[in-house]
Amino acid sequence: MERTPIRSTNIKEVGFDKETTTLEIMFTDGTVYRYFAVPEPIYVGLIRAPSAGQFFHRMIREKYRFSRV
Repeated sequence: MERTPIRSTNIKEVGFDKETTTLEIMFTDGTVYRYFAVPEPIYVGLIRAPSAGQFFHRMIREKYRFSRV
């Protein structure tokens, strides 16, 4: 999955696959996680959020099934 760099102290890159609704996040420590069944507006909200880290913790973390890549 292709990822795009974003400005964040916690998140380095994000990617989204519209067909599978999979969100992929690379954190600044190099770990990569995939979140499944994520609606596209959540992805858009993440990349547009003033604080991607806060958005992640409020809207994504522990709300979607995930796996470490």
